[in-house]
Amino acid sequence: MIQLTNIHKSFGKNKVLNGIHLTVEKGDVVAILGPSGSGKTTLLRCVNFLEKPNDGEVSIGDFSISGKHPSKHDILQLRRKTAMVFQHYNLFKHKTVLENVMEGLIIAQKQPKEEAKRKSLEVLHKVGLSDKVDAYPSQLSGGQQQRVGIARALALNPEVILFDEPTSALDPELVGEVLTVIRKVANEGVTMIIVTHEVGFAREVSSHVVFMDGGVIVEEGQPEELFVRPKEERTKQFLKRVTPEWSYVI
Repeated sequence: MIQLTNIHKSFGKNKVLNGIHLTVEKGDVVAILGPSGSGKTTLLRCVNFLEKPNDGEVSIGDFSISGKHPSKHDILQLRRKTAMVFQHYNLFKHKTVLENVMEGLIIAQKQPKEEAKRKSLEVLHKVGLSDKVDAYPSQLSGGQQQRVGIARALALNPEVILFDEPTSALDPELVGEVLTVIRKVANEGVTMIIVTHEVGFAREVSSHVVFMDGGVIVEEGQPEELFVRPKEERTKQFLKRVTPEWSYVI
């Protein structure tokens, strides 16, 4: 289980997160939605301390870390429990697809090279890139690069995978292939937190939806409830704006 307790984050005088509480159960797929500037990406980055909270606590399983006085050792321990898929891929340009996936296993997890290679080939097959293991990022489409990023995260076998707008940098025709892979991963019971603007995808794949605005969680719940019977007026306004055909049940 992942527990975020009273998470606060400011950049200078700009208050971005204002007392976030969130629970993610093992196997949950949590979609975080909200307008630009709502704090959703900052919240995601606080889960693995890529952004250090000013206050609050992050717990994954029986491990907890405070935002006020985290040690470098504790931050490293936290990050070993997570993996992140970035919107701009963050691949090593001078390494092949296979080497990109192997890197974390060898460097961070100290696995033998042959074991790292075996695991990497397995996950590359899972994301449909067995024929691209010797290619370099510059030889791949954006969708293929993002699938390498997903394979890299899967190879680490983390307790949770964090997705930061995984399709926002893609051409529209490439979005589907990435969403298909994420859907496949979700169906295998991998715990995931996904910041996304793909509302239809969030409705289909998530087990829990969080709607944020102004640095707080406005509303959260199961997708069949939040998308059909939202309780908060701000949620209704957002859904009407991002899905013109949307209507809710009274």
